Amino acid sequence: MIDTWRELVIDQPAFYIGWGGLLIGFLFGFIVHRTNFCTMGSLSDILSFGDYRRFRSWMLAIAVAMVGVYLMPRAGVADFATSMYLVPNFGWLGNMVGGFLFGIGMVFGGGCVSKNLVRAGGGDLRSLVILIVIGLFAYMTIGGLLGPTRVALFSPSMVNLGDAGFETQGMGELLAGATGLEASTGTLIVLVAFVAGLLVFCFKDAGFRSSPSHLIAGVGIGIAVLAGWMLTGLAQDDFADTPVALISLSYVRPTGDTLDYLMRYSALGAPGFGVVTLLGALLGAFVSAITSRSFRWATFSDAQDTRRNLFGAALMGIGGVLALGCTIGQGLTGISTLAAGSLIAVVFIVLGGIVGIKTMEWLVMRD
Repeated sequence: MIDTWRELVIDQPAFYIGWGGLLIGFLFGFIVHRTNFCTMGSLSDILSFGDYRRFRSWMLAIAVAMVGVYLMPRAGVADFATSMYLVPNFGWLGNMVGGFLFGIGMVFGGGCVSKNLVRAGGGDLRSLVILIVIGLFAYMTIGGLLGPTRVALFSPSMVNLGDAGFETQGMGELLAGATGLEASTGTLIVLVAFVAGLLVFCFKDAGFRSSPSHLIAGVGIGIAVLAGWMLTGLAQDDFADTPVALISLSYVRPTGDTLDYLMRYSALGAPGFGVVTLLGALLGAFVSAITSRSFRWATFSDAQDTRRNLFGAALMGIGGVLALGCTIGQGLTGISTLAAGSLIAVVFIVLGGIVGIKTMEWLVMRD
């Protein structure tokens, strides 16, 4: 069955990546809009009301994605060692600083990249501007005006784990190297520890167990991440003229890629997975807003609101590139591979989010 699907995708990669990615993005945007899934909002819920349900949705999505990613190589779908998250070049400092900056930025920007995508789909013109600024600063950090500074500051901290005999930065392989276990055994131990811990944390709460929207958000978004991995995994072809990267949902660099595609469509050909999933998320949120009669035009309230949001957008663009992803790109897609760098990025996104919320509270009280 897998081989049959792979032949279909490899035979027409542009068609399947394009339409398949659009559908995955659509489902993601629709679910996020209907369930109000939001990482920044989940941290705010905890700090303001002691409500962990949205945070548990995020943790449930991680658990679902982790299990699926563990099973996919065993089903012959993909070799995740080739994904960008598991490369042996371990950029721990970028994960830390980038994650922290992104966490602060998502607070000042009123939500992470995916939340702003969904808001833009629901008629929020402020979020549309935020997305444009995120894309610009992401590209500036990758190879533009800020690129040389990024390389100068963060390249020296890169650790090549390959020099120590590691093929990847997977936490299971690192555990195996430290204990003498087989890599497969180490990976299984890490997986079981994470998934069991996350599921216990999620389902011990009666309020979460009895909330359909939070359960649907966790399971649905976790499945969307797995669908992305499966689609790009089936498209792997060593003989392709334009190879498809093994990736899933992520929204910082794809925001810049989408701006680039819109400006250079005739020169770029078929859109990549990141572009179509981003456009799909916008479309999914739009359809959800229209069908739920919640579509509303909105914009910045005043100059101070504009400055705050643009500052947050710039931090998200810079931080997302340094950390190699956002709350979705690292917080779900990356960490589903059990990559050490992804775990660091997620921890620092949460820390940055907490600092951002506390700073916003202080600024409000000062005013």
